[in-house]
Amino acid sequence: MLGYAIFYIVRKNWSFAMPKLSEEFGITNTSFGIILTLVGLIYGVSKFVNGFIADRSNARWHLAIGLAACAVINFIFGFSADISHWFTGSASGPDFVNVLIIVFAVLLILNNIFQGAGFAPCNHLMTHWVPPEQLATKMSIWNTSHSIGAFFASVICGYLTDWKLLFWIPAIVASVGVIFIIATLRDTPKSVGLPELPDTKTALDSDDSPAAYKAYIRKHVFGSRIIWTLAITDLFVYIVRFAVLDWGPTFLQKGANPLSPQLAGWTVGIFEVAGCLGMLTAGWVTDHLFHGKAQRVCFIEMLLTAACLLALWLLPKDANPVLMLVMMVLAGFFLYGPQALLGVTASNQATKKAASSAVGLIGLCSYGSVIFTGAGLGWYSDHFGWDDLFLLMSIVAVIGGLIILTLWNIKGDGYIHDDAPSTENTEK
Repeated sequence: MLGYAIFYIVRKNWSFAMPKLSEEFGITNTSFGIILTLVGLIYGVSKFVNGFIADRSNARWHLAIGLAACAVINFIFGFSADISHWFTGSASGPDFVNVLIIVFAVLLILNNIFQGAGFAPCNHLMTHWVPPEQLATKMSIWNTSHSIGAFFASVICGYLTDWKLLFWIPAIVASVGVIFIIATLRDTPKSVGLPELPDTKTALDSDDSPAAYKAYIRKHVFGSRIIWTLAITDLFVYIVRFAVLDWGPTFLQKGANPLSPQLAGWTVGIFEVAGCLGMLTAGWVTDHLFHGKAQRVCFIEMLLTAACLLALWLLPKDANPVLMLVMMVLAGFFLYGPQALLGVTASNQATKKAASSAVGLIGLCSYGSVIFTGAGLGWYSDHFGWDDLFLLMSIVAVIGGLIILTLWNIKGDGYIHDDAPSTENTEK
C-alpha cells in the first residue's frame, strides 16, 4: 500500500504543474493534452509488459527499481527549463518553449515507463498472499493506495508555489520509499518458506515450463472473453477517472466558478478520499453480500456514478461550491469501486499464475482512455470550454455499466477445484 501510494506522488504531481507552467511559459491545453495522451499510452504499454514480467519475477525488487527510477526522473524534471536553455541558448521565446515542451514529453515518457513497474508486482503479491474468496475485500483495501497517493500529491502540491518544487519534493519522498520497500517487502509465501494458498490449483502446478506458461497465458488471458470484456469496461472507467484527476485542478481553477489553487487541490484530494471509502465499501459488499460477484457491484456503481455526474452538470453556474464538492465526493465514492473490482475479477479469473498478465492487458486497454481525456479534452476545452464535461462523463459511465452487465452470471474464479472439472471458466 505505502509503496504504490508513493508511485502516485511522483506521477500525479504533473497535474498540478500544468497550470503553473501554462502561466509562466504560455503552454496551451492542447499541448498538455497531447503530452497526456502520449504518456498515458506509454504507461498502458508499460503496465502491459510489466504484468508479464511480474508473474515471473521477484516483486520486491521489481517494485523498488521502478520507484527508484521515477524518483531520479522527477529530480531531473526540476531542471527542465535549464535543459531547454542549454539547447536553445535563450530563456524565453517560441524556440525555448517548444524545446521545453519536448523535454517535458521525454521525461514524462520515461517516468511512465517505470510507473508501469508499480501496479504489476503489487497485484502479483496480492494473489499469492490472499485467498480468492477474500480478494475483493483485501485488494480493495490495498487499492486505496491509489487514492492515498493521489490525495497526498494533491494536498502537498496545492501548497507549493514553485513548479520546480512540485517535482523535487515528491522525488525526495519517493527516495525514502525505495529504502522502505527494500527493507520491509518480501516476495511470495514460497520465497520465505511458507506453503502456497490452499484451493488455488492451476494447470501450471504440475508443469511450469516456459511452453506450458505461454499456453496458459494464451488460454486464460488472450483467449478469455471475460478478460477482454473487463478490459473494455475499464477503458470507460478510466475515461471518467482521468478526466477528473488530470484536468480537475485546471477545470476547478478556470471553470464557471473558479476556485483557489489550494481549494482546488483539496477538492481533488477529497475526491480521492471518497474513492478510498468507496473501494473499501465495494470490496466488503462484494464478498459479504454478492458472494464474490464483483461484476454485479461494478454495474450498479457505474450507474450511480453516472447519476452523480449528471447532477453536477445540472447544477446552476452560481451553485454553492460546497454542493459541487458533495456531488464530486459521491461520484468518487461510486467510481472507485469498479476501478478496484475489475482488477479483482480479472485476477480471480486468470488465477495467481497469470493475474498480473491479465491486469496488464486490462491496463493496456484502459489507458487507451488518454486518447479521449488527454488530447481530446485538451482540444475540446480550448475550443468549447468546460461546460459539458460532466454530461460527457455521465454518458461514458452508462456505457461502461452496460458492458460489464454482460458478465452478470460468470463463475467466481478460474482455479481447478476438487469438486469441479479442469476446464476454463464459462458462464453458468
